[in-house]
Amino acid sequence: MTTYSNETINLKVNNGITTALGVTMWKDGINFAVAVSEEKACRLLLYPYGGAQAIVTVDFKEEEKSGDIYTAFIQNLSPGRYEYRYEIDQKPYVDPYARSVTGREVWGIANEQSNLRASFDLQDYEWEKDRPLEIPYEEIIMYSLHVRGFTKHPSSKAKNKGTFEGLIEKIPYLKELGINQIELMPAYEFDEIIPRQDNSMEFKQFESDKQYSINYWGYAKANYFAPKASYCAGDNCIVSFKNMVKELHKNKIEVIMEFNFQSYVNQNLILDCIHFWVEEYHIDGVHISSDNTPLTAIATSPRLSHTKIMALGFEVDKIYYEDSLPKMKHLAEYHDGFLVDVRQFLKGDSEQLDDVTYRIRRNPDRCGVINYIANHNGFNLVDMVSYEEKHNEANGENNKDGNNCNYSWNSGIEGPTRKKAIIELRKKQMKNALTTVLLSQGVPLIFSGDELGNSQKGNNNPYCQDNEISWMDWSKEKSNKDILDFTKGLLEFRKEHNILHYKKELKIMDYLSCGYPDLSYHGQKAWYPEFENNNSQMGIMYCGKYALNEKGKEDDFIYIAYNMHDRNQEFVLPNLPKDKKWRLLLDTSMKEEDTQVKIRKKITVSGRSIMVVIGK
Repeated sequence: MTTYSNETINLKVNNGITTALGVTMWKDGINFAVAVSEEKACRLLLYPYGGAQAIVTVDFKEEEKSGDIYTAFIQNLSPGRYEYRYEIDQKPYVDPYARSVTGREVWGIANEQSNLRASFDLQDYEWEKDRPLEIPYEEIIMYSLHVRGFTKHPSSKAKNKGTFEGLIEKIPYLKELGINQIELMPAYEFDEIIPRQDNSMEFKQFESDKQYSINYWGYAKANYFAPKASYCAGDNCIVSFKNMVKELHKNKIEVIMEFNFQSYVNQNLILDCIHFWVEEYHIDGVHISSDNTPLTAIATSPRLSHTKIMALGFEVDKIYYEDSLPKMKHLAEYHDGFLVDVRQFLKGDSEQLDDVTYRIRRNPDRCGVINYIANHNGFNLVDMVSYEEKHNEANGENNKDGNNCNYSWNSGIEGPTRKKAIIELRKKQMKNALTTVLLSQGVPLIFSGDELGNSQKGNNNPYCQDNEISWMDWSKEKSNKDILDFTKGLLEFRKEHNILHYKKELKIMDYLSCGYPDLSYHGQKAWYPEFENNNSQMGIMYCGKYALNEKGKEDDFIYIAYNMHDRNQEFVLPNLPKDKKWRLLLDTSMKEEDTQVKIRKKITVSGRSIMVVIGK
């Protein structure tokens, strides 16, 4: 090992340990460890923070390697005052385990790899006894957002727009809405600069022969251990992110981080990364949206047994042997299954009842399910009822990108309209969608802005739109107050009734011998479900006798009538116990002030509407 040191500082450099990759404190010094495959020359360069010249250069020798790992142990080095980088075969290389990256502090400014460095702040943080919240899945109301887009719009009125601090400013809004878990789209240090696709796209000038545009979503080359510096309003992104988590936890809101690991990423790094974020940043869980991850290893890691793990699916038979059940259900399926089936049902497609009833009741013992009608990939809620075709021209790919099949219906006219009947139909369909998501048994997810009727102008793939197409427009709080109030009311109703978010999957059986199954299906006649192929209506009744509250009191009976035909349908309600009567809670075809209607033996549900009645 050859070392060149600045004579003004007394640094000692020796071989280090391979226990952990990246930078770690050890005894009276700092350990550097990097994995370099094959016989490639590697050296470590250490800089004063912001300095142009390296004060220490460590040339590693092949014979000093342990497996594929080079190490250096440097004594008398103060954390927080230095940056470092590696060179492999004389090319700059940023440590993939870097805790923070300098050179990307300003969003959207292209920077060459040679200008990027890793930094480390190993000082203790005052967590004030903070810990992950461990809220059970059945109590979760999930809200997916993009850190920058959530508060970047001028209407957000946030002081620190587009940042972790800006998100903190909006905690009162999240609490008032009824949210107790947020999912962050990639908020680690990714490269938001991507090659421009064609001449119609806005771009950043980088080199004379190259033009670049923005990767807004963040599914790109990344340093997965570092919070995104340009999402930080201050000068320390590590402290900024921890402050955000701590404030959210104080307000009983969990934090889920989405990770999209590129195909080249080593699976050991993936596991190390998730362990690191859970232990260093106190996040409550991860959503893994890539398919090259060691899910079984992650799901069975003892260090993650109380951490929520969300992914497309799990081989639960390899994770839980025989009929064993987890003490804490921490896995959850996260995919478009609910979206596809429910969207088709809401627009009146045939042969959907079997699928949609399965989605509504699904709640497996060994794995949770995340239910959503819209997410960042695809049409959002208002566009789902306003467009049948994607309109991605602004992406600069001649509208060839994005999914061609969105299971959407434009309600009669493509795009914006002033026709009152179309506007009213769209709002009713939005309420139908929200009702179905928020009153189903799995974990309901709201995509940020859907509760305000936020539109992406028909763009179903706005991965490169760092503008008002993707930003949340807070001015819609006033113009779409009815949708916002409707969402709040549904969430409050869900929380008040345990039978709507039961701990276990309902069995469609009367196992209490009380005269009613926990869940039952009905057609136009009570107790006679009609699942014929051309049918688009059904009644679902939940019996509250199966769901006791903390004081041992039974929940109410709840009957939800779905009618996705374009004409009115009549439902005969099941008889209640003698001390109870049916009362109307909501009707998506009515305005709020019109819902005080007496309920007798029959109800008439308007075309393309949902009615909820409660037996009290």
